[in-house]
Amino acid sequence: MDQKALFGNLVTFIAAVIEAKHEFTKDIRIEGITPVQYSMLEYLAAHRSGPVTISEMSDCQHMSLPNTSRELRKLSEKGLCEKFADPEDKRKQYIRLSPKGQAQMDEVFQVVYGKFLQRVQGLTDKDYEEVIRAVHLLKDKVF
Repeated sequence: MDQKALFGNLVTFIAAVIEAKHEFTKDIRIEGITPVQYSMLEYLAAHRSGPVTISEMSDCQHMSLPNTSRELRKLSEKGLCEKFADPEDKRKQYIRLSPKGQAQMDEVFQVVYGKFLQRVQGLTDKDYEEVIRAVHLLKDKVF
């Protein structure tokens, strides 16, 4: 097993994913939202396992806790996200998209979906199946 080759291929793959994400989202503008705030909204929208803690957001966004809290407060004031306490531990705070924030990100993802469809328009049914299998395999075995 050549772990260095696997790692090298994984680094190349991640770079390609980052480039594709940039292409999909580079023209997206939400009025009154900074790129940092957009990244936070996108993270909340894509986090399928539920709400996140402020610490998780801070860590994933490579931001200090005070900066993360400040940007989340601004998003909350705009009605795009909401903070709530853990029912079992009131000290633990969670963040999720508000209904308005979810609607906004649904609109954004519709635009991204259109760009995605353009990118995969030449794939055959067999290609789709292979890509789906590959994504599941990466998610389950690496990520």
